[in-house]
Amino acid sequence: MQTDLDYSKYVILVDENDQELGLMEKIEAHEKALLHRAFSVFIYNDNGELMLQQRALGKYHTPGLWTNTCCSHQIKGETNIEAGKRRLQEEMGFTTNLEETSSFIYKAPFDNGLTEHEYDYMMVGYYNNTPDVNPEEVNDWKWISLDDLKLDIEKNPNNYTAWFRIIFEKHYQHMNLK
Repeated sequence: MQTDLDYSKYVILVDENDQELGLMEKIEAHEKALLHRAFSVFIYNDNGELMLQQRALGKYHTPGLWTNTCCSHQIKGETNIEAGKRRLQEEMGFTTNLEETSSFIYKAPFDNGLTEHEYDYMMVGYYNNTPDVNPEEVNDWKWISLDDLKLDIEKNPNNYTAWFRIIFEKHYQHMNLK
């Protein structure tokens, strides 16, 4: 195995049972719509509000859309929790304890020809302060109640990423933790 490989540019290909099949460059995996491991982090405050981020306008897909607190792909050798904490720090400028809550597979094609096909692990954490967002990753952020979010997604679905709408629809009943 190469030791000079930049694992952050690769995704971990998996089967429907999350068994590793190998690595592939991130863009190629999205062009070929191949199933790969990913995670989505949901941060709540003491009021039960969810921290959303608006993706940076320079992102290669879904720029400017609202989504969960952060999400990305695990790096080979990283646990899901380690990956979630790493990316939370990189995108939102803070870290907190995370708990894995569930996982599911989804597929979401984009207008630019790329497709997210992910074995996605959901993680939850709590934080009450203001994030120090990375402007290369995040354009804006906000706290929102789940009820207000549910109404806004129904009214304005195109303001949200496809994976977040799928997660919210499938897991809304499990998201209201407090």
